[in-house]
Amino acid sequence: MILMPTPKDAVTIVLPTLNEELAIGQVIKELKQMGYRHILVVDGYSTDRTTKVAKSNGCQVLYQHSQGKSGAIETAIEHVKTPYLLVMDGDCTYDPKDIESFLAHADKYDQIIGVRANGRKNIPRLNRFGNFLITKTFNLLMGTKLRDVCSGMYLVNTAAARQLELNANGFDVEVEIAAQTATKGRVTEVPIVYKKRVGQQKLKSWKHGFQIILSVFRLARTYNPALLFSGLVALAIVPASFILGWVALEVLLHGIWHSGYALTGLMLLVLASQGLTVATISLLLRRMERRIVRQTRRK
Repeated sequence: MILMPTPKDAVTIVLPTLNEELAIGQVIKELKQMGYRHILVVDGYSTDRTTKVAKSNGCQVLYQHSQGKSGAIETAIEHVKTPYLLVMDGDCTYDPKDIESFLAHADKYDQIIGVRANGRKNIPRLNRFGNFLITKTFNLLMGTKLRDVCSGMYLVNTAAARQLELNANGFDVEVEIAAQTATKGRVTEVPIVYKKRVGQQKLKSWKHGFQIILSVFRLARTYNPALLFSGLVALAIVPASFILGWVALEVLLHGIWHSGYALTGLMLLVLASQGLTVATISLLLRRMERRIVRQTRRK
């Protein structure tokens, strides 16, 4: 049994929906059976009976402004009155029983992300690879150690949520929220179950995956530019290695010394080493900043 210092009435469950008629009723019933009274459905103008089913189950329904899933999150943040909000998809992929794991740590963090550790077989292989690539890129550019930045189930402190500046317009809203909370506050993770989806999948693997990875670079440019640009400069080591390797082979095989190419290779190597140095310092300063923030909050 998980001890929950945060009561269930302190959290609003936010369900972004778009044509989830087949699943939304079951999700709401399971949440109510678990004792969650504050449930908010934010609909993206479904063309099926999603909103009617939600209302018939006694659930508050709002129509979102702005586009995509990010518009639903923005709309929810404006209306939530509880200290915390928990976002989960309305397609039966997430288990309401896992919410207790979030509430057990809610008072200590600005965001808690649910890591889809159990049930990954229900995620298509291409999506799993895309999530892996996106998460690794996010961690590299943001200096974090997260495991599932694309998870659709996460809890956010409402006060922290109202400080977010969301510019995403689709499924990249998760990485944008994670980037901002990791930069300004404290983020942790808990393991959750991921079940088989009910209804039609909205995410298109190639299209949205490419959009999300571009968003990660955009977020790094905004919230960790020193690490991003110095890391890009450090990539100069690749052409430097090719050029210097070719010059060395020419000397060994033909006895010809290409001074111009050698000088170019050395200049690129120096540039790469400087970029790597700045990137390392940036990463160390970011970690130091987070330690200072944690110690300040404890006081």
